[in-house]
Amino acid sequence: MDSMSIEWTTEMILIIIAGGFLAAFVDSVVGGGGLISVPALLAAGLPPHLALGTNKLAGTMSSLTSTIAFFRSGNIDLKMSGKLVPLAAIGAVSGTLLLQLVPSDWLRPLVVAMLLLVTVYTLFRKDWGKVNTLKAMSGRGWIAMAAAALLLGGYDGFFGPGTGSFLIFAFLLLGLDFVKAAGNAKLLNFTSNLFALGSFFFLGSISYGVGLLMGAAMVLGSLVGSRVAIKQGARYVRPLFIGVSALLIARQVWTIAAG
Repeated sequence: MDSMSIEWTTEMILIIIAGGFLAAFVDSVVGGGGLISVPALLAAGLPPHLALGTNKLAGTMSSLTSTIAFFRSGNIDLKMSGKLVPLAAIGAVSGTLLLQLVPSDWLRPLVVAMLLLVTVYTLFRKDWGKVNTLKAMSGRGWIAMAAAALLLGGYDGFFGPGTGSFLIFAFLLLGLDFVKAAGNAKLLNFTSNLFALGSFFFLGSISYGVGLLMGAAMVLGSLVGSRVAIKQGARYVRPLFIGVSALLIARQVWTIAAG
């Protein structure tokens, strides 16, 4: 099935555009856009294997846009995050290839537990992420972030939900504020999206017409979302982070219960 064999209807186009814009608005700041974009693609009529690959195409366009916005605003530290990019890339390719061999559903309970810990921890640290307290990276900090980039890149290629939240949490633990954590996380998330997209390309699991249409809507959503986040700061990003993490937990619990 490709874009030439899809029956384009007004309803389908509206679902793709609206779903893409809303998904990117949220994802540009705290991740979790797949909660919206993947169901939108399924509702538009794409089979699951094509929906995942097509979502990666649109998501890569979106994450590139928000990465550029965060970089231009000075909220990405290339000296730090740039060193982690190759590890995220290696992880993403490995995770996508592993997905073809091993079903990913067994990860859901673990993801629920991890997201729950992340959300509860953030709720109880009320002043966490308001200011940047990181002065310099220690050796342990580099090791921890290298492991996080590799593992979360692999997780994004293999399964995906919550990748942005986990990356932001890792940067918050380093001492970054919420906006800088979101910016640096977005750079690594863009990397994992890009290299996972390459794997889906070789596997032939992308509907380009649908992906480019949703991607265009996502570019607009990313521009709006990232600008709002940069302007409003932690008072906006923190509650959105908690809210999206809670929705991710609910979605995964519902999927486990339904299965």
